[in-house]
Amino acid sequence: MPVITLPDGSQRSFEQPTTVGEVAASIGAGLAKAALAGEVDGRLVDTSYSIEENAALRIITARDPEGLEIIRHSTAHLLAQAVQSIYPTAQVTIGPVIEDGFYYDFAFERPFTPEDLEKFEARMRELAKADLPVKRRLMPRDEAVGHFRGIGEHYKAEIIESIPAGEQISLYGQGDWQDLCRGPHVPSTGKLGAFKLMKLAGAYWRGDSRNEMLQRVYGTAWADEKQLKAYLTRLEEAEKRDHRRLGRELGLFHQQEEAVGSVFWHPRGHTLWRTIEHYVRGRLEAAGYEEVKSPQLLDRVLWERSGHWDNYAEHMFIAESEHRTLAVKPMNCPCHVLIYKQGIKSYRDLPLRMAEFGACHRNEPSGALHGLMRVRAFTQDDAHIFCTESQIGEETVAFCELLMSVYRDFGFAEVRVKFSDRPAQRAGSDETWDRAEAALRASLEATGIDYTMNPGEGAFYGPKLEFVLRDAIGRDWQCGTLQLDFVVPERLGAEYVDESGGRRPPVMLHRAILGSFERFIAILIENHAGKLPTWLAPVQATVMSITDKQADFVREATEFLKNQGVRVEIDLRNEKVGFKIREHTLARVPYLLVAGDREMASRSLAVRTRSGADLGVMSLEEVAARIAQDVAGRGRDSQEV
Repeated sequence: MPVITLPDGSQRSFEQPTTVGEVAASIGAGLAKAALAGEVDGRLVDTSYSIEENAALRIITARDPEGLEIIRHSTAHLLAQAVQSIYPTAQVTIGPVIEDGFYYDFAFERPFTPEDLEKFEARMRELAKADLPVKRRLMPRDEAVGHFRGIGEHYKAEIIESIPAGEQISLYGQGDWQDLCRGPHVPSTGKLGAFKLMKLAGAYWRGDSRNEMLQRVYGTAWADEKQLKAYLTRLEEAEKRDHRRLGRELGLFHQQEEAVGSVFWHPRGHTLWRTIEHYVRGRLEAAGYEEVKSPQLLDRVLWERSGHWDNYAEHMFIAESEHRTLAVKPMNCPCHVLIYKQGIKSYRDLPLRMAEFGACHRNEPSGALHGLMRVRAFTQDDAHIFCTESQIGEETVAFCELLMSVYRDFGFAEVRVKFSDRPAQRAGSDETWDRAEAALRASLEATGIDYTMNPGEGAFYGPKLEFVLRDAIGRDWQCGTLQLDFVVPERLGAEYVDESGGRRPPVMLHRAILGSFERFIAILIENHAGKLPTWLAPVQATVMSITDKQADFVREATEFLKNQGVRVEIDLRNEKVGFKIREHTLARVPYLLVAGDREMASRSLAVRTRSGADLGVMSLEEVAARIAQDVAGRGRDSQEV
């Protein structure tokens, strides 16, 4: 006679073993219809799961994060069933849930086509409409291997063979089709409907380029059509904001095969870069950081001593010279320790804040590269704070305040923080990690900032905080980081003289705000859809003539604004002024300044913004003051431009 305890603390008793679905029905018909799965004593199970003893139960619906994941996983199975019903010789491999959707990899004699994608989706809708019950059964491991080999599913058999002998294998079937899976899954295919197949790609079996190429089908699935439509709308908006396209259109940068994973910055793009660098440098100087510059190539011995060689060598570019193995630095940390070690340091010298706009290189797989978001050559706004253990708290608080202020200036008001603790592969003892995690957690809590846990995602040398920005269309970007390190300074022999005259290693706080310039610029471009705030815009204003008669005055006005610090260009082309305005509006120039005969006579300019606002006629001094006000306020205290 099991007693079921529900999340609100209420209890229900049953005369005999009962299923999750039956408990949901006893609560109400609406819940029974909405139930996708259950959580019994903390474990996710199917609605058909039988509860035989007292248990705590939570009914999972599409409103729960777990429910959405179950929908996506079940939709991946629906895709596999649809593909094999159309192409019986196709073999299924794996079909995991990913962010916003799922994919499934297939082995087939030819690549799938966009027309195939349409067929698959149509068949999926037929199978969903059929409302096929989804049933789970167990099979001994060796029997399961024989079963899948017998029906030609060699990839599934290989997966099962990697499972220890004697295990029971979980299979899920819907209609006359079944798949290997741990589950749980929706009760029937009729629970699925808000889905769309998105694209095709190639993928190697088990992610190994030495293996055969498979066909990967990506899809998305949501709780209902409203959520699906909202997601597709976000994708359309993201497409419009793609920094790669905007980078070309606005003349900011380009990339090409001769420098895979690197960026060619054009004059306007480099102006944006220098503006950001100048701003960050000023903020760091005001916060007590000293700027340094370190070498690009360093001997393998240094990376071995720091621990990076064991944990990061596969991502390094290696060079050989005079029988020495050199690595192009993938990060700046060991270099800053070497600078710190020059000369004896006292506790009175700490904290020591060392900053570098450090050029780094990482050997990222070519398939993972993506515009400015994922590159091989990048520049970090990197800094390291060497301090005593007692100074960790105040330095963490000061850094968090600086970071939040910088993000606000760039237009990001919503920032979330994740606390990442020890990874499986790490350096240092458990005792050292206990101290580091406790110190960083206490410091973060002293800031008053809410945070969530990100288990196992710390650096190999210490726990870290990750700062996640939310952009204008609701996407999250992890940018800033603060990592607490007791390990690397000790391994590299960094010391300071403490109050008692003894020597001890300093604590090292690795920290960045932007992360990498390249990626942060991509995020800025997409967040603002190319309409960068005036203080960041490579060209802040364009002065245009209506006819040739105003040419001399336009040159004079342009020179005046340049002398006032405005990044301004001139347009004296023999084109209609409406054409010029449209062109510079498409170029996202914040201020469009027009001179006709009346403006020339009064030494003034007609002022428009790229948003179409007509600000009227202003004197040259008023124009300069208006732009200066916009720049000083980072665009927050001015009319929309």
